[in-house]
Amino acid sequence: MAKTTIGVILSGAGYLDGAEIHESVLVLLSLAQHGCTARVFAPDIVLREVDHLKKTATGAERSVLQEAARIARSEIHDLATAQGTDVDGWILPGGFGAAKNLSDFATKGASATVNKEVNRVIRAAFAARLPVGACCIAPAVLGLIAKASSTKLKLTIGNDADTAKALVAMGHTHVDKAVDDVVVDADRKVVTTPAYMFDAPIDEVARGIDKMVKQVVDWSREELSAPRNVPVR
Repeated sequence: MAKTTIGVILSGAGYLDGAEIHESVLVLLSLAQHGCTARVFAPDIVLREVDHLKKTATGAERSVLQEAARIARSEIHDLATAQGTDVDGWILPGGFGAAKNLSDFATKGASATVNKEVNRVIRAAFAARLPVGACCIAPAVLGLIAKASSTKLKLTIGNDADTAKALVAMGHTHVDKAVDDVVVDADRKVVTTPAYMFDAPIDEVARGIDKMVKQVVDWSREELSAPRNVPVR
């Protein structure tokens, strides 16, 4: 059997202006431990830099793709080169980059839009019934993409009331979960975990992420219940 390949979409490097580094590394580690090949992608766009020591904006701009390459150890691809069905599943780590770079959820909430390449790839994955996982604030990105096609998801971002309210406003169901737990939407093959939406120790975050990754991997290895490229009704 061919080795399972999972696409990982990063939004930079650093939890205040890009991908949360602990979450990203834990996803990559878990995929390796479950016998998968990770293929890392990021959109080739600009982010506004935040000084992670002072936690203030610097006024500088950086490349999301170049920053994400730090985490991927240069093994990264421009998301514009990917199709949603190039891999066997997708995972989106969190960090404010998901809400600032992959979307504008940070400023627009339930009325936000998603980066065109992220939207294109994940919509194609949804249509092909490929599994998709997300953690921290990244489930909001999935919610925005699904909302555009009137698809309703069951998701978690932990227990943050304002973010949960935004997901519900998009038409989705939010389920409060602990940091080391997941919400599984078996109908849509979507699994989410809170990760650093909680101020939690890294080992607790790791347990939730591993559960999320394992579910994506298990789905990716199952016999598909519908042919790829057939939209879900």
